[in-house]
Amino acid sequence: MLRKIGKMTESDKYRNQIHGLIPGGSHTYSKGDDQFPSVAPAAISHGLGSQVWDLDGNQFLDCSMGLTSVSLGHAYEPVLEAVRKEILKGVNFQRPSYLEREMAEKFLSLVPCHQMIKFAKNGSTTTTAAVKLARSFTGRELIAFPGDHPFYSYDDWFIGKTACNKGIPEHIQNMTVTYNSLDLKTLEDLFAKYPQKISCVIAEPEKNHPQPENYIQQLIDICHKHGALYIMDEMVTGFKTDFPGSLKKMNVVPDMTTWGKGIANGFSFCALTGKKEIMELGGIKNTGQEKVFLISSTHGGETHAMAACIATINEFQKHNVIKHNHKTGQQIIDKCIALVLKYNLQNFIEVSNTSWLAAFSFKDSQQALSAEYRTLAMQEMTKNGVLFQGIFAPCFSHTEADVKYFEMAFEHMIQTYKIAIEAKSVSKYLIGEVVKPVFRKIL
Repeated sequence: MLRKIGKMTESDKYRNQIHGLIPGGSHTYSKGDDQFPSVAPAAISHGLGSQVWDLDGNQFLDCSMGLTSVSLGHAYEPVLEAVRKEILKGVNFQRPSYLEREMAEKFLSLVPCHQMIKFAKNGSTTTTAAVKLARSFTGRELIAFPGDHPFYSYDDWFIGKTACNKGIPEHIQNMTVTYNSLDLKTLEDLFAKYPQKISCVIAEPEKNHPQPENYIQQLIDICHKHGALYIMDEMVTGFKTDFPGSLKKMNVVPDMTTWGKGIANGFSFCALTGKKEIMELGGIKNTGQEKVFLISSTHGGETHAMAACIATINEFQKHNVIKHNHKTGQQIIDKCIALVLKYNLQNFIEVSNTSWLAAFSFKDSQQALSAEYRTLAMQEMTKNGVLFQGIFAPCFSHTEADVKYFEMAFEHMIQTYKIAIEAKSVSKYLIGEVVKPVFRKIL
């Protein structure tokens, strides 16, 4: 039976106050009020397994799992046990913790094509470190990435190429160039347009759409042919597409790889791995050479975060978490596709066939992607106790009962969606404002 979400008294109070205290109302734009329907909780009180609770005690099935960073489950006890053990011994010291060697050896054992690793606290720091190394190694300045991918860093080299480029000097914006991820010819054209100037290509290895066989190997070959490096961004795919990630699944050797999100079950731990000849540029042993100031983070080696990552790795190895998560994701996909067909809405709702991260697309009566209809879908799911933002990121704590609950809520939502499609009008079914893109020029 579906849970009907009750009062939002404390959420409304929180929402009315938070924007006067924190710019954007949160510390990640993807968590902002403008990314959710007005019926969504303003803040989360706590989580356990696959469930979260808001300030008013309403319970929700979590679909995004901390922006996909929670791969095992909220408050997952084996991870918490490891974290508690380190916290009791102190978490930050004047010299490196003994855990740094264990952490480095543990992670690099998963990535045998790379010989060195650097830790950080967030993905932006890690990707920026990678492109800095690429510039240092190649002696070139330009960075290339697929313009149709949503996010790589909050630093200027990436944000300068988005609609939100206010405050970033034009000359910095011009130091990054883009291509179409679905067409490698556009990448070849980019190298032809900027000969001997592109230091690296940074790109995610796979998305929620099919790509040609050997696509990433072809991308790597193009980069190397033109003297550039390839940085595989596994922030999203790591510990999801495979273990440890797509580089193993595809059997390829990127020059560097960035890791984050799911690798520490929600704790703040990210990493950059790479080939020794590149990574050692950020070291201090090359006497006489010019120093590359790579990453210097007071909190990068916090013991409890490293312990969380080690414990997460252990759980993945012990329980074959990837198999469980893919099975759960495929069940969600299959059940939702069946419902879409049942209600004859296949031209208006699409479900990606990517079991590691199911993505939903919502279209209007003219079969055009629609923020209004996406908001309606999110709204109806949320009203029935599913905190839904258009994706389902399976974690080890998602159960068969959770899949069934999602299916029931999805069918309830789809019935309202069908009425709106047939009426060719969605406005009268919406409560509050329509969700907005994170990257937009005008608020």
